[in-house]
Amino acid sequence: MLKIKELKCSIGDKEILRGINLDVKPGEVHAIMGRNGSGKSTLANVITGKETAQITNGSIIYNNEDLNEKTPEERSLRGIFLSFQYPVAIPGVNITYFLKEAVNAKRRYLGKDELDAATFLRQIKEKLKLVDLDSSFIKRAINDGFSGGEKKRNEILQLLMLEPNLAILDETDSGLDIDALNTIAHGITTAKSPERSFIIITHYPRLLNYVKPDKVHILLKGRIVKSGGPELAQILEEKGYGWV
Repeated sequence: MLKIKELKCSIGDKEILRGINLDVKPGEVHAIMGRNGSGKSTLANVITGKETAQITNGSIIYNNEDLNEKTPEERSLRGIFLSFQYPVAIPGVNITYFLKEAVNAKRRYLGKDELDAATFLRQIKEKLKLVDLDSSFIKRAINDGFSGGEKKRNEILQLLMLEPNLAILDETDSGLDIDALNTIAHGITTAKSPERSFIIITHYPRLLNYVKPDKVHILLKGRIVKSGGPELAQILEEKGYGWV
């Protein structure tokens, strides 16, 4: 599904990614761990097309298509989703209207009929239960006045509604208490399928105790320096990054 080869990326004059190689197959869950400043969020941003991240070398191939010249909108329509580390508030933009337009934009792109209001509301209410939110939540503006946990649940709600092929979760577990973490993990587990891949970016292995990764990668100073199975996350929990 995703093949990244010798990817180098700069922000301004500073090189952030220094030769990333990564292969993600359909249905796989990959965890990327590393210290602050190691390039984890930059990797997420460059896959999804953030303009401030300039690719200087290498390629990102998604479903046999080179993404380098694709806009963020084109990547989204093709099934790439990013859950933000710091979701922004958009006062005045209702969650229901926002998500309905996003879902129907993707359906139009795929040549499917748009969802009418009744069908959409039925679907979103079903998904709200999976992230432990009541129906009044979707009457609010996007992330406006939300707690940290509500923002992260809203990100997973969007994931569940948009049904991407590749979901990138950038520290979705940061700042969550144990109950919110359980809810987020349940939403992710519900979204897993043989056709949907995940890249989970995190500092800590606690989310990975609930959502078992197929592979764990350690990113340091812009390079993936070590890869392994789920046990690698536990080694990091015990030893930190110094041994790497």
